[in-house]
Amino acid sequence: MSADAKAGAGAGSGAADGKESAGAGYVDPPMTIWEHLAELRKRLVVCLVVVLVFTTIAWEFREGILAFLVRPFADAWRAEGVAGSPTLHFPTPAAAFVAYFQISLLAGLLASAPILFYEVWAFIAPGLYAREKKYVIPFVGCSSLLFVGGGYFGWRLAFPIAFRYFLSLSGTLKSVDVVVSPTVMMGDYIGFVMQLLLGFGVIFELPLFILFLSLAGIVNYLWLIRYFRHFVLVAFIVAAVLTPPDVTSQLLMALPMIVLYAGSIGLAWAFGKPPTEGQRAHYARKDEERRAKKTAS
Repeated sequence: MSADAKAGAGAGSGAADGKESAGAGYVDPPMTIWEHLAELRKRLVVCLVVVLVFTTIAWEFREGILAFLVRPFADAWRAEGVAGSPTLHFPTPAAAFVAYFQISLLAGLLASAPILFYEVWAFIAPGLYAREKKYVIPFVGCSSLLFVGGGYFGWRLAFPIAFRYFLSLSGTLKSVDVVVSPTVMMGDYIGFVMQLLLGFGVIFELPLFILFLSLAGIVNYLWLIRYFRHFVLVAFIVAAVLTPPDVTSQLLMALPMIVLYAGSIGLAWAFGKPPTEGQRAHYARKDEERRAKKTAS
């Protein structure tokens, strides 16, 4: 944690901790490391069983799910005037089975998102105060909506732009009369789509994550504003990791991430703990030091 974050979390925390321990307090007894591991194993088993059940159900609808995922690709194919009908190929007899299993697994993950997020909450709940445990329903509901909404954003807005750009690179090289034609493998397409859908789902959790940090007093809106420029760099690094290695996909993920961060500042201002006088003085001193360095240089 940076010096600013430590200063933001430290100022005024002693009174809050004393008030918490005297008021709401912890309602669960302390757990040993082995009890934590046993609890983690139980939660993981539940998650695996739930995902397996929903994946099995999704397998029965695999063709409809594939048709849904392929629609942006097929629309981009026709819009760019690529010769022939939109086509996905598979190189081996088992490749189509593996691809259908992948999309069934993806659908199973999305369908089980509320239960998975509840299990995450249930695992960390013993370390929370009684009043904080009341946020379980908003946490599960918002987490699920943001995760699925992020995936839908990718499918609805990012995919058409990305596929139109990629397919626009096909065509005829007139100087040598050579045709550049796309031969898209089914497994490669599903892998590409899964990577982007899950990536968008994860980054759309950013406002909720920052909101909980601000409610806990770890960050505040002034701290978030100070590090906005740093986050822009972080957004492009994360996008480079979560997306395929092309500039278009990275921009389509990094730009929404920056917008979500800006929205998180508003949430922290409206619902988070406000900065204390000590924090404001600390930030003002840092700003003065920064201006002094610029003047000296």
